[in-house]
Amino acid sequence: MIDLNTLSEFSRNHCLAICGFLVPANLLATLQTLILVGLNRPQYKIYRAIAIAITCAVLMILHVYTWFAVGVVMAPTYILLLLGSVCLCLNMWGLWHRESMMRSLQALYLSASSLLGQMTTAKR
Repeated sequence: MIDLNTLSEFSRNHCLAICGFLVPANLLATLQTLILVGLNRPQYKIYRAIAIAITCAVLMILHVYTWFAVGVVMAPTYILLLLGSVCLCLNMWGLWHRESMMRSLQALYLSASSLLGQMTTAKR
């Protein structure tokens, strides 16, 4: 049987190592999801990336909740909760509405490339 108290203590005792792994893992896994959706890769590759990213995001959120359970309410806990929630929402969007995410990413790419083109012509 899993003892939640022991897991919570482990999470709080090894916070630096857990956050040191989960923050970059969340960012990189979510970025991988965005790239795969934006490039319209096969569905099984996207689902695999989303599964990894959702796992990282849920672990981050659960880790933050262990701190809330003992009454630690500080800026880093809210920042990490926001990071985990944003990554979770982006991955759920990619899972449930892949086409709309692809259209949004393409529109973002086109507007960024047009802005970059305007900036380079203005410098000349």
